[in-house]
Amino acid sequence: MATYKGIQGFTIQNLSADPSNPIEGQVWYNSTSNVWKVEELTTAGAWATGNNMNTARYSLAGAGTQTSAVAAGGFSSPAPDPNADQNVTELYDGTSWTNSGNLGTARRRLASAGIQTAAVVFGGYIGPTDSTVTNTEEFNGSTWSPSNPLNTARNNLGGCGIQTAALAFGGTPDPNPTNVTEKYDGTSWTNQNNMNTGRFQLASSGTQTAALAAGGYLTPAPPAASNATEEYDGTSWASSNPLNTARWALYGAGIQTASLAFGGFTGTAYTGTTEQYDGTSWTTSPGSMNTARTSLAGAGNTTLALGFGGAGPSAPPAGSNVTEEWTGAGAAVTKTITVS
Repeated sequence: MATYKGIQGFTIQNLSADPSNPIEGQVWYNSTSNVWKVEELTTAGAWATGNNMNTARYSLAGAGTQTSAVAAGGFSSPAPDPNADQNVTELYDGTSWTNSGNLGTARRRLASAGIQTAAVVFGGYIGPTDSTVTNTEEFNGSTWSPSNPLNTARNNLGGCGIQTAALAFGGTPDPNPTNVTEKYDGTSWTNQNNMNTGRFQLASSGTQTAALAAGGYLTPAPPAASNATEEYDGTSWASSNPLNTARWALYGAGIQTASLAFGGFTGTAYTGTTEQYDGTSWTTSPGSMNTARTSLAGAGNTTLALGFGGAGPSAPPAGSNVTEEWTGAGAAVTKTITVS
């Protein structure tokens, strides 16, 4: 008769805590919680609610990974309060949010790139002065420092890459969309070839030489949602297959060949719809966000992502502090074995 050790190569362990790096198929007994557990792969992606941010807000910036993310700026109060721009920065460790050093310039509708310990934010809108800005700031994990500005002032733009090699594209100088693309080398911005379709409040992901833009807002009046997808190869933009659900104010996470797009507004409804891009086409996931919202931020990739903040269907819209964690199909998860 086959034994577990004969099949897996090791015996079932009796542990006081779950192992830090279990492998697929591993079974153990947790003597502290008195349950059997197994490490298995997920068959479909799903969102789970995490601990809330300290400051509720929307139109904020996000960067990093699911277990090491940064959230900065945004807008906290219901519109049209012009004095609700935030400079608050929070760090996520995979469990909870902790306040960190404030942005130098409080603003909303800014874009970002990088990781928790080396992020960059750029552009945005300042309510009290009713101004769209070119401001760029770099984060070292605790404090922000000013850097050279964008060439074109805009808000609600897309951003991706790392602190020393970022890309900025789309957005609006108010009220019309732009297709302007700029690259950042860690010191200054340089104009690049424009996007094919100018739009703002779009999903952005990838790197400076392999970026992805999806969805967005096409015209200020009447409002029109886009499902357009474009890929950037470091030189020029090329159209790809569109999103299944046209929307704006959604968020993107991942790389050009494996990206997520989630949340947003269709023009008639707030949505938690999640789609995954494989480098060619988008597939709608059965796992929709638990809280439908727009103008949210996020971090991570198609395996482990994070969505946070945003605005729900209240009137007028108010900032949210809700955090959700995405576990994609094929990701390893620990499950409790139930026995009778």
